[in-house]
Amino acid sequence: MGVELTALHWIYVVFIGLIIGFMVKRRDTTLICIVGIFLIAIAATGSLSGSISSIFNSFIYAITELLPTILVISIIVAMSRTLTTTGINDVMISPFSKLIRTPALAYWTIGILMMVISWFFWPSPAVALMGAVLLPVAIRVGLPALGVAMAMNLFGHGIALSGDFIIQAAPKLTADAAGLPVNEVISASIPLVFVMGLVTTVAAFYFLRRDMKTGKLTAATGVTDESVKELGSDQKKNLLSDRQKKFFALFIPVMFALDVAAMSILKLQGGDATALIGGTSVFILILITMVSHKNKGLEKTTSYMIDGFQFGFKVFGPVIPIAAFFYLGDSGFTKIIGEVLPKTSHGIVNDLGLALASVVPLSKEIGAVTLTAVGAITGLDGSGFSGISLAGSVANIFGTAIGAGAATLTALGQIAAIWVGGGTLVPWALIPAAAICGVDPFELARRNLKPVTIGLVVTTIVAIFLI
Repeated sequence: MGVELTALHWIYVVFIGLIIGFMVKRRDTTLICIVGIFLIAIAATGSLSGSISSIFNSFIYAITELLPTILVISIIVAMSRTLTTTGINDVMISPFSKLIRTPALAYWTIGILMMVISWFFWPSPAVALMGAVLLPVAIRVGLPALGVAMAMNLFGHGIALSGDFIIQAAPKLTADAAGLPVNEVISASIPLVFVMGLVTTVAAFYFLRRDMKTGKLTAATGVTDESVKELGSDQKKNLLSDRQKKFFALFIPVMFALDVAAMSILKLQGGDATALIGGTSVFILILITMVSHKNKGLEKTTSYMIDGFQFGFKVFGPVIPIAAFFYLGDSGFTKIIGEVLPKTSHGIVNDLGLALASVVPLSKEIGAVTLTAVGAITGLDGSGFSGISLAGSVANIFGTAIGAGAATLTALGQIAAIWVGGGTLVPWALIPAAAICGVDPFELARRNLKPVTIGLVVTTIVAIFLI
């Protein structure tokens, strides 16, 4: 199982360390990422002009990969502006205001709803469905936007995606790589998913409550865009009658409910489901704007769309360089720099994971810790999914060597990869929740770091006893 590590791998490791260090120090990482891209390219090709070009090409690649997310976030924000300006938002949230009366209720209600919806339709569409309506409710009862983003993140991109019990895309990938039946991996993952979920969400809530009481966390903490703070404000224009507001307040949830039904009937998942939500949001935006602004509706539609796109690219701007660097760790390398890795390479990140697995002694304790580490490392590319096949194959090798626990090890690697890369720790992967809530994705990643780390430690210990 030996793997050839080259200078490229070590440069990548050094810059991962630098990026993590700068993030911990709350410094910007853009320059570090650009230097890392340049050094990797020049080490790979030896061409100065080609390496300079690789910086630009890596940005193009990152934007291309992120564009669907940027687009749907921009459209959702544009639609949210119309709801806020016309006062429809107030009418929509009034039923929730009666149910959600405290920050604690807001955190757990939003989290559990997010988890359930995400099980059926994955987290990105769920964020889009819930964010615009429940964010103002939570803010009004005292839960900061950062707390809302954490709840949506940890329950949706964490618990729901790492288990993926309904759609079963994640366990299918890991099970195939491990040579196990899917139902065996799902069964093994159930206790681990819920241990991880319970420990992480309770720890996150504890830290939230503590920091809110001490004043360290306020409504403005981590908020990046002033206009998002206005979501809960009372500065509305009388553009619609009360009857029209009530009609649209009912019409909008019905439209999204029809989307949910269509997703279920047509089996739409991931990008297709997000596209349906985005298209519906455009339709709602146009309809409300034309009715409310009447003769100025054509111009105001464009104005709202521009606001949405400005917001989307303002939020994603700092993320593009760091995403560009980490995409070099996976399939992006070949497309950005070319076929220069060793023929036996599975990509820089996967090579590093394999190298780690090949140098450690084998026991169930070491096996569990290694699978968590391999999963976490492969999750650093920000997808959560690209490395889970590797986690499955490593689990198979370890399970065979130990003589037991292949399914548990497979599930553990899957959970670690998705919690790290699927949208709770890697800043460019948790952008949907951060953008909808208008908070800094890097601040959200820092907030998630301690509870997710605690969860991974506890889950790894539990896995050792289950092997």
